[in-house]
Amino acid sequence: MIDDAIKAADQLVKQVPFLGNRPSREDYEHVLAMVEQLLEQAPDSPLVELLAAKIERYEDNDPELVAFNTRVASLPRGVAALRVLMDQYGLNQSSFGHEIGQRSLVSRILNGERNLTVDHIRALAERFNVSTDVFIEPISQTAG
Repeated sequence: MIDDAIKAADQLVKQVPFLGNRPSREDYEHVLAMVEQLLEQAPDSPLVELLAAKIERYEDNDPELVAFNTRVASLPRGVAALRVLMDQYGLNQSSFGHEIGQRSLVSRILNGERNLTVDHIRALAERFNVSTDVFIEPISQTAG
């Protein structure tokens, strides 16, 4: 039985190289797309949990991703969400004419010189099909 399990694991690594000992950035990109497809077609597959755990370990150890996550964590929530969405969708500051306005205003928001308005937040939430909460700082538990 153990021999069969080892053979099956080896075969799985051949099919999904990301599960191996030294996954590449390309392997990571492929597995992200795979998980998205799995979540749509077979969300209860044990492969989802296995890949998610491996993705988390990769993201926690990849220097580029660690640096990005550190930068994002230091930003206000709305700006962090906007930066992540920009990265995920390959957008730049000129991409938000309808939601925020001119590139210069987007730049000032991303640099912390201006805040997102309620109208900006609503428009961004609609564009990306996310809750407005994604862009709003939570109320501190120590307040009040």
